[in-house]
Amino acid sequence: MNPLFAHRPGLARVLAVLDGEGEEARIVGGAVRDWLIGRGVRSDIDIATTALPEEVTRRARAAGLKPVPTGIEHGTVTVVAEGEPYEVTTLREDVETDGRRARVVFGRNWAHDAARRDFTMNALYLTRAGELVDLVGGEADAVEGRVRFIGDPDTRIREDYLRILRLFRFHAAFGRGPLDAAALAAAIRNRAGLALLSRERVRAETMKLLVAARAAQTLAEMEQAGLLSAVLGRAGDVPAFSRLVPIEAATGLGPDAVRRLGALAVRGEEDVAGLREALRLSNAETARLEALAGPTPAPAMCEKGQKAFIYRLGRQAYLDRALIGFARSGAPLDDEGWRELVALAADWQAPRFPLKAADLIARGLRPGPALGAALARAEEIWIEAGFPLERAALDEVLAQAVEAAPSLVPPPR
Repeated sequence: MNPLFAHRPGLARVLAVLDGEGEEARIVGGAVRDWLIGRGVRSDIDIATTALPEEVTRRARAAGLKPVPTGIEHGTVTVVAEGEPYEVTTLREDVETDGRRARVVFGRNWAHDAARRDFTMNALYLTRAGELVDLVGGEADAVEGRVRFIGDPDTRIREDYLRILRLFRFHAAFGRGPLDAAALAAAIRNRAGLALLSRERVRAETMKLLVAARAAQTLAEMEQAGLLSAVLGRAGDVPAFSRLVPIEAATGLGPDAVRRLGALAVRGEEDVAGLREALRLSNAETARLEALAGPTPAPAMCEKGQKAFIYRLGRQAYLDRALIGFARSGAPLDDEGWRELVALAADWQAPRFPLKAADLIARGLRPGPALGAALARAEEIWIEAGFPLERAALDEVLAQAVEAAPSLVPPPR
C-alpha cells in the first residue's frame, strides 16, 4: 500500500481514478522526497500521469471529483478530492527553453519526464502500490543530503536561470556538507542569467532560502562565490544573519524571512529602496524593513525607555530592531540584558493613549491646529510619566499640557 495514503483518503481516490485503463499515475517530487527522508507528509502533493489533461478532467468528473483547469497549457489539472487539491500534470518533455520558461510537449515516457526536472531528489516517483521509482539516482542523493542536478549542470541552469537560486535554496533546506562542486561551478559560470529573471521569481526563492534550516551556511557559500550581491544588489551582512538565527531559536521565535532579510541587508533607508527594486518586495514587507531604520533599543536603556520604544514603534518593529541589534552586538546568546529586552515585547502590551482633544477643550483650549500640538504634548507627558491610566494621573497630564502652552488658552472675558 502507498505509505502516503494513511491520512490522505482523497489521494487514494485520485490515484485510483487515474491509474489504470491504459494510463498510469504516480506521486512525484517533494512529497516523495520528504517522505523518504522522514520529514512527514507535505500538505501539497503532486501527481504525474500519462493521461492528457482532457482525460484527467473526464475521469475526475466521472468519479464525482472536481477538476480545475489551473494550468492546461502546461498539462496541469488540479483535482479536488475530500476537500483537498492535488495538482495532476501530464508527463512532459522540453522542446525549447530560453532561460526563463520552456515550451513543452506531452509524452508518455517516465524517463524523459524525470530528465527534464532540476535535481535528482526532486525526480522521485511513488506508485499507487507504494513502489519507489528512481530513474536518476535521487534516492541516494536525498538520503545523503546531496543536491545534484540531473545531467549536465550548465544545461539544466540555462534552461531556467532560476535554478541557480533553487540550488542554494534546496541546499539550505536539504543539504549536508558542502555544495556539489559541479553544481556550484555551473552556477558561478551562469550568474549573468540571474539578470534575465523576473524579480518576483527571485523574491520567492530568496525568501524561502532565508528561512531554511541551513540558511546561514548557504548564504556564506553564496557570498564566497560572489552570488549573494548579484541577488540582493548589495553586500550582505552574513555574520549578523548567522547570529540572528540562533537568537530567534533561543528566544522562542520562529524563523522570519523579512526580519532575516533586514539583518542581512538593511542598514539604512537607501538599502530598503534597493531591496524593494531587486526583489519586488510587497508594500507590507517594505514598510517593515523601513521601520528598522533609526535607533536600536539596547540593554543600557531603562525599562521605561524600552516601553516608550515599543509604544512609538509598535511591537513588531521594536522586536525586529531588538533582535537585529542583539545579533549585531556580538553579545553571547545567554546575555541577560538583551534577552530581557527582547522578552519585553511579548510580556508588555502597550496601552492606548486614553486622552482626546475633547479633554483639552474642556480645560479651555480652542479647536484648531494648535489643539493638535497640545494633544501631542499631552501624549509625550503621558509616556514620560509611565503610561498612567488612573484619573488623577491623567488630570495631572492634562494640566501640564495646558501649562506648557498657555498661549493656547483663550483670555478671560
